[in-house]
Amino acid sequence: MLKEFKEFAMKGNVLDMAIGVIIGGAFGKIVSSVVSDVLMPPLGLLLGKVDFSSLFINLSGQPIASLAEAKTKGAPTLNYGVFFQSVFDFIIIAFVIFMVVKQVNRFKKEAPAAPPPGPTNEEKLLMEIRDALKRH
Repeated sequence: MLKEFKEFAMKGNVLDMAIGVIIGGAFGKIVSSVVSDVLMPPLGLLLGKVDFSSLFINLSGQPIASLAEAKTKGAPTLNYGVFFQSVFDFIIIAFVIFMVVKQVNRFKKEAPAAPPPGPTNEEKLLMEIRDALKRH
């Protein structure tokens, strides 16, 4: 059983998938940082000095001034600003993956279509019979 598992784990597809997952996780962190640290602050500035990461709806009924305060008190909140950032993360990652797949598909060479197979001996014989019948 251990030998079978080793053979499975060492197959090219499994290793490729593992590498993809690791790189994808690292790429996701980079995109999250770009969104939260580079894109959202200027967007928040343009929209009236809004910090998206601190946008929330207080569900507790108690007066709470910030999201950090709500978290320390354990108050229930609806954190829609963090959700907006996650949506931006997803859109950027999806767009990058789309561009990568588009480029990979562009560089893939399509195999030329195989020529249709010629007629079999039986078909040739039948064609000869047909042609002979047409002549008479």
